[in-house]
Amino acid sequence: MESLSNFIAGRAVPPRAGKYLDNFEPATGRVYSRVPDSGEADINDAVAAARAAFPAWAATPADARSRILHRLADLIEQNLERLARAESIDTGKPITLARAVDIPRCATNFRFFAAASTQSTSEFHDGDGTTFSYTLRRPRGVAGLISPWNLPLYLLTWKIAPAIASGNTCVCKPSEVTPMTAFLLGDLLNEAGVPAGVVNIVHGSGTGAGAPLVTHPDVPAISFTGSTGVGKWIAQHAGPMLKRLSLELGGKNPFIIFDDAELEGECGGEGAIATAARAAFTNQGQVCLCGSRLLVHRSVFERVLTGVAERARALKIGDPLDEATQFGALTSGAHRDKVASYMQLAREVGGGGTIHCGGAPVEQAKLPDRCKQGLFFQPTVISGLDPACRVEQEEIFGPVVTLQAFDTDEQAIALANSTPYGLAATVWTRDASRLHRTAAAINSGVVWANCWMVRDLRTPFGGTKQSGLGREGGLEAMRFFTEPKAVTVRL
Repeated sequence: MESLSNFIAGRAVPPRAGKYLDNFEPATGRVYSRVPDSGEADINDAVAAARAAFPAWAATPADARSRILHRLADLIEQNLERLARAESIDTGKPITLARAVDIPRCATNFRFFAAASTQSTSEFHDGDGTTFSYTLRRPRGVAGLISPWNLPLYLLTWKIAPAIASGNTCVCKPSEVTPMTAFLLGDLLNEAGVPAGVVNIVHGSGTGAGAPLVTHPDVPAISFTGSTGVGKWIAQHAGPMLKRLSLELGGKNPFIIFDDAELEGECGGEGAIATAARAAFTNQGQVCLCGSRLLVHRSVFERVLTGVAERARALKIGDPLDEATQFGALTSGAHRDKVASYMQLAREVGGGGTIHCGGAPVEQAKLPDRCKQGLFFQPTVISGLDPACRVEQEEIFGPVVTLQAFDTDEQAIALANSTPYGLAATVWTRDASRLHRTAAAINSGVVWANCWMVRDLRTPFGGTKQSGLGREGGLEAMRFFTEPKAVTVRL
């Protein structure tokens, strides 16, 4: 059984205490590797390496840093199959999804910020001919980057790329649940020519490795993607230290379908029904941007409900390494139990809701032999719940979509804004005025119109309310990792 290592100062190193955690393959339920159970000493080593590397890396010309990032993107593309297989085994997602979306987007992250790092601008202000002022932006130092288990390499590289492109060094703490692609990244960093200590990767639990990273006095910036509960803990402990924080947290995202929406792709392309099903069940619903609350105009409600339920039942559930599989396993046993607990709530106190399909783990008899002990849960469609119940208000982060009917635009907007979250929303309508009015009225950091999950890295990304603070993506990420300095000169 393979034992993974930390990546510190350009070298693979074991955890100082010699402790490891079991790493399970979700599709089989079996342990297939061991991940370092690192602690404060390992974090201290990584931060020391990052501090030592910072002066030289910050002084490296932007075009030289850019070339290294492009080379890293090349290597990710060249190792696409190896990385996609590792991610599929580690997370339980279909290998076709990892190959087509997750791993290519990792390369895109590095390419985008490689280019952005050479296109920086500065504000200039003329003081009536007697002075002029300008703004310098300088890297902050060591960035602490904490990434989640659902999109392990994609979201980790989304943090690494802007951090090092803008001249910072970093210490990364990937999820201990899905560590394999971060482990493999270490070799690619060396091969790309990233200097030792610029990127360090320390594996371990949130309490063992994550907490010491958040509270380390030599880490002035923390970028975290994960649960709202952990985000609040980070804010509570890092805030008094005056650290710069970016917290991308949970979501309970509305997907609104108005009565004039293109339901079946009548004008070509994917219509609202197919997109709603994809938004609900991609990666088994384990995406913070999933459309987990489907809000539908009453006149087309039954048609949408029938269409989404049919697509849920038709999904090919199976071994994630099988090319024909469309729907894989949940990432951990604890998470499958969490999803199941919400189904119990829906049955007991849901206010008269109906489970149209799913609602339970997949029967062993329906799984291939290799996956009989796997962590599979059926894609689930529920309608008629009380909008105030926990199933409608709390993030489930699984393959569960609920449907609510509305009669007016105002009701749709009120339902969309009725949860504590405000990460993303989707609006389907052919009426341009309605589209813009609704997008402006929804309290959400991202709104898609007549599409879902179309990302433009030039735009900011982040949520409102309990979905976090700060913005990632594009120039917002470059600004996050740099410190502005005003310079005024008397003529």
